[in-house]
Amino acid sequence: MDYFEQRIDRDDKYHGIIVDVHLDNVRLSDGSKAKREVVEHPGGVTILPVDEAGNCYMVRQFRYPAGHMMLEAPAGKLEYGEDHRECAVRELSEETGFTADELIYLGGFYTSPGFSSELLHVYLALGLHAGESHLDEGEFLNVEKHSLQALEQMIMNNEIEDAKTIIAVLKAEKVLKDRVKE
Repeated sequence: MDYFEQRIDRDDKYHGIIVDVHLDNVRLSDGSKAKREVVEHPGGVTILPVDEAGNCYMVRQFRYPAGHMMLEAPAGKLEYGEDHRECAVRELSEETGFTADELIYLGGFYTSPGFSSELLHVYLALGLHAGESHLDEGEFLNVEKHSLQALEQMIMNNEIEDAKTIIAVLKAEKVLKDRVKE
């Protein structure tokens, strides 16, 4: 059965730098009405750069909403209309200085589809070439090198709390193991 919800009208509540917030009136599949809060976000990318030795390059930065430093895979917001692969190339270079011979698309996921339209695209970057990072104004982070196995253990120990990083590490691990079998 299709439980499609049709928007009747939208009340724009907030227009921000990164997100817009709406309160929508919708018609449910049974004909009744409901309200839906929607956080509209342009989406983004996360990239797991892995060198030939199996080391992953991560970023550690303060995340204001969480209130503490977090270890994460490099990531960034899509500009409206931007191709997610081009965004991955840009963000990898900006945050780590790396370029990659190969970008493998690992798929996309919605961060919290109950209220947000944010869709993140995950990439594995291989064949890394070092360069200079060029962070956005007001962006402060450290690049750290960790083995894939160490990251897996950090995930299991709840030392990595960032969902996009957890997904990127686990998906990359599977792809890299399958490549070794080939």
